[in-house]
Amino acid sequence: MRYPQGGGLTAERQEFRERLRLEAAERFGRGESNAVIAKDLRVSVRSVQGWRRTWAEGVTRERCAGPGWPSAGRGPRPHAHPAWAGHRGT
Repeated sequence: MRYPQGGGLTAERQEFRERLRLEAAERFGRGESNAVIAKDLRVSVRSVQGWRRTWAEGVTRERCAGPGWPSAGRGPRPHAHPAWAGHRGT
């Protein structure tokens, strides 16, 4: 079964999750580990890993069509930080 846009979350819960993602993105820039971020934000390490992958691809909130970040593989992948330029991932 597929969920509608937002994964079935209310607008308030979508906004809460987006605030968590943005906080995580700031912490990625400071070089903090996934485990530390997950513990502090009270989310799973898997969630943080996914957010970090998206962040590494340079996806920013301004490029999103909706309240959440698009999944990997959609659309162009601009680089948010010069250190990630040329990074292709594995």
